Amino acid sequence: MHITERKINGYERVVFGEDPSVGYRGIVAIHSTARGPAGGGTRFWNYRNDDEALQDVLRLSRGMTYKSALADLPLGGGKSLIIGNNKTKDREKIFRAHGRFINSLGGQYITGEDVGTSPEDMVYVRHETSYVAGLPGASGDPSPRTARGVFRAMQAAARHRWGSDDLSGHTVAIQGCGHVGYFLAEELHRAGARIVATDIDHEKVQRVVADFGATAVPEQEIYSMAADIFAPCALGGIINDQTIPQLECQIVCGAANNQLLEPRHGDLLEKQNRVYVPDYAANAGGIINGCCQEILGWDLPTTLKKVDAIYHTILEIFQLAQKQRIPTYQAADRLAEQRVTNSV
Repeated sequence: MHITERKINGYERVVFGEDPSVGYRGIVAIHSTARGPAGGGTRFWNYRNDDEALQDVLRLSRGMTYKSALADLPLGGGKSLIIGNNKTKDREKIFRAHGRFINSLGGQYITGEDVGTSPEDMVYVRHETSYVAGLPGASGDPSPRTARGVFRAMQAAARHRWGSDDLSGHTVAIQGCGHVGYFLAEELHRAGARIVATDIDHEKVQRVVADFGATAVPEQEIYSMAADIFAPCALGGIINDQTIPQLECQIVCGAANNQLLEPRHGDLLEKQNRVYVPDYAANAGGIINGCCQEILGWDLPTTLKKVDAIYHTILEIFQLAQKQRIPTYQAADRLAEQRVTNSV
């Protein structure tokens, strides 16, 4: 394993690993360990170039610091990438190499699953390091908990906007019907909401249609649907100059990381009187799932109570935004930064 490190302002460590013998290339970005070891999943993605990969892991790493702080967890923020085709069949060699890379950091970073990876992949990582969570039979797939947290965030946003957290009869447009999107649709169906959905994978959409009575729509039409809530549950950067003018929703609340392409897009949503729920506050259920059960040893009921507490965190963000007359994304950042500073 060839390991190099690069100093980047605002980050404790940014480390690059490469093992040509198995076709492995990875990056670990550790944003902060002020509250504890940096926690964050492993994303397996075929980036267009190395600069795109680096920018992604830096954004995601910083987001994990804020996510853990808002969830009041004893963790800092980090993220890792495996660069390449996540459809590869030769997963054991790749993920064992990734485990060796993580182990070389001596416990500063703890990983789990993310986009393009699974709890089964984490088993291979576990062969090489103990600094991994989200294993089968332990806390397992974090997707149901992530979805539950997003659902609770939606309820808080509904209470803020409409005076009631009852989502029955409201229409939610889900972009992305993967693991989290599917379980979010299940929560919404149980609550009596109407669902429209899209995904680049036709089969994933059809599963949500069949199981929860959703209406499937073409990918590019999801933004302009006459929905009360838009739920981005795919990749980030989809709230931008092209999509904002298309939005018909009153609330934006989803599971995707880094939904705002640029901070100014949060300002645009504010000017349009759309409620934006900061993504890293809404989607913290996954890190709560892995951290609380596997690292802190909490039982499931206690962990679920912590996930449900996302509801109160979102309301606290709204209150701070109103008090200081700032957009919600800024309020979330300030609250998270305050908690990180207070832990130093």
